[in-house]
Amino acid sequence: MANRSNTRPAPWMRDTLREGFSLLAAGRPEEASECCRRLLGAQPDLVEAHFLVGLIALELKQNAVAISAFGSVTQLQPDHGAAWAHLARQFMRVGQAIRADAALEKAAKYADGNPVVFDLIAASYGLLGDQEEASKWMAKAVDKEPNSVPFLVNQANSHMFLGKLDDAEAVLRKVLGFQPGNPNANWTLSNVRKAKNRDHIEQLQELVQQEKQSPRALAFLYYGLGKELEDLEDWDGAFDAFAQGAKARRSTVEFDEQSEIEMFQAFGDLFTPEWMEKDAFGHDSPSPIFVVGQPRTGTTLVERIITSHSSVHSAGELKQFGHSVRRLSKYNEPARYSAKLGILAAEVDCHKLGQAYMATTQKMRGSLPRFVDKLPPNYLYLPLILKALPNAKIIHLTRNPMDACFSSFKQLFADAYPHSYDQAEMARHHARYYHLMALWRERFGDRFFDISYEDTARDVEPNARALIDFLGLPWEDACLHFHKQDAAVTTASAVQVRQPAHTRSIGRWRRYEQQLGTMQDVLRDQGLPIDG
Repeated sequence: MANRSNTRPAPWMRDTLREGFSLLAAGRPEEASECCRRLLGAQPDLVEAHFLVGLIALELKQNAVAISAFGSVTQLQPDHGAAWAHLARQFMRVGQAIRADAALEKAAKYADGNPVVFDLIAASYGLLGDQEEASKWMAKAVDKEPNSVPFLVNQANSHMFLGKLDDAEAVLRKVLGFQPGNPNANWTLSNVRKAKNRDHIEQLQELVQQEKQSPRALAFLYYGLGKELEDLEDWDGAFDAFAQGAKARRSTVEFDEQSEIEMFQAFGDLFTPEWMEKDAFGHDSPSPIFVVGQPRTGTTLVERIITSHSSVHSAGELKQFGHSVRRLSKYNEPARYSAKLGILAAEVDCHKLGQAYMATTQKMRGSLPRFVDKLPPNYLYLPLILKALPNAKIIHLTRNPMDACFSSFKQLFADAYPHSYDQAEMARHHARYYHLMALWRERFGDRFFDISYEDTARDVEPNARALIDFLGLPWEDACLHFHKQDAAVTTASAVQVRQPAHTRSIGRWRRYEQQLGTMQDVLRDQGLPIDG
């Protein structure tokens, strides 16, 4: 696309742009799109219209459209810092870290003091795993607009990821001074520290009674309420809050269970020992260590043990392996998961897959000899990992199914795990995972390491030593002091893993045994051992 013309937009175009931005702000992206069609039909090189297309695509979660639109903006106006910043974040979302890094350089060059650009740059650095750099850019945004609630909430999260819990709490209380009902800030405050009294609980109870419109807001408030009631061991009140939060959140997410069923079946049918031996010439790097399993099963605990070793870098929860599978298999179905994904993935050149993974993780894996990729759902790709990266190590966390399921049910996730907000859906998903891992264990069990969350929490040292031995690393006592690490943690366990290992979560589900009957029945019907 050529550079923009110098033609000044006609008055009707400026009016239509204002209308389009207003419609988007009002939650009417389809009508805003119609404004863009009129504008670009009249003036195809109108930068502001392309930028609005990008913002609409973000709202509709159309990553490819957003990248194309912001790319058009940067071609027409190469010094558009906001477009470069949006491109950086979108490139990270689709697993293109090298392109994201290049866009970040441009965004920083052309930021021109814009706090929105600073905030976007911070988000991109966070996705790259550089939380220290993200924190610096977030501070720049707040310095420019010290009373901006969105910037302050992002800064509080940044402090929490870095273990600066007192700083996080101070920022959140500042936010709540401006907006006492801010759902995100209230939820984050509940998670930053353990409740000692019912002061904030009473505020949350008033807020959930007042909130009538937004299920997303209700989810934040109810999950915060549940967490604090659980802190005070008000088990019945906590469960009621978690259940209400889950109901609200479930109404906002899409979960195609039938497609997931078909995908698990296809993976089990296709990835056999015979498939593994055919054309088995993967990338020979010994650097990657994958920690997999279900969320809330101790994956972060084990990752912190491993990355306390002087030879191992924490790369965070990387989506690069799945992205590489999709890109090389040319999977572009609207459904994120389907049987077709397995069919196409089975035909991928696994040497190219290994190369693609190593290339796209280059910016996140640090300078140490080994790095940990701690994305729990990578268990699905276990055979592909073994074939594409035969020298990689895979650690699989096991946990009592009821504790695992309930721990996810009572956790508000960002955009992941849509099955976790309904007892039956959560249990059926867990059963599919459990049976697939049993199949991988039967076929490839000598090539990955099972480690029990319960055993590790009860007695860290022998389990940590077995883990480090499996990785072929010399023992270091630092691995027993994982909670003293100052590295950033961006998962739901950001607060817990800064404490020594404990057993308080083992068997926690039994506090709610009467309310979790549906979950128990489904797991038992699927043959899972929930009483062990």
